Amino acid sequence: MFIVPFSTFSQEFNSFSQAKRYLKKQVNEGTKTLYCGCEIAKKGKKLIPEATRCGYEPRNEFTKKGKVNQRAKRIEWEHIVSAWEFGHQLQCWQQGGRKNCRKTSLKFRKMEADINNLAPAIGEINADRSNFRFGVLPHTKGKYGACDVKIDFKQRVIQPPQSAKKQIADTYFYMQKTYGLKISNKQQKLFNVWAGQVKPKNFL
Repeated sequence: MFIVPFSTFSQEFNSFSQAKRYLKKQVNEGTKTLYCGCEIAKKGKKLIPEATRCGYEPRNEFTKKGKVNQRAKRIEWEHIVSAWEFGHQLQCWQQGGRKNCRKTSLKFRKMEADINNLAPAIGEINADRSNFRFGVLPHTKGKYGACDVKIDFKQRVIQPPQSAKKQIADTYFYMQKTYGLKISNKQQKLFNVWAGQVKPKNFL
């Protein structure tokens, strides 16, 4: 799993693209994707998930236009706390969305480029996750082969595998402490469980 203590990630970047270039160089034999635990291969300048070895299967092998789903074949850098989520808490987003925040808000640019909030993910799952909140989906079936991630598109909720829950919770708490991210009471309780701070009751 791609887990690095926050204390070791002290580097700061002023743009998301700059942060991605740095993280790409850090990928090694021990780096795995956040949701599926897939190993990552370097092919030229591209990062490719070792899908057959981890059992990941695309939800959609082809796009609606009939073309091969290229996002299922590449690694992307996922914002664990989505840019939509932290961006919506800033005034700049209300006045022009992500584009305006990048242009006018230093705080947003630092949040978007904070490598403590970024993790490698298979592109299809990054796309499917979108800005959905994390939660528990006991009655939802997985659609990605052996990759134990569940997404309910109607409820706009994603349930990560057990192996990723602590990293996700710790990241939310990091963003809360560093930038004042607001977390709902329900999410706070869930993340407390995932972080191992309290014993689980009604949460998986």
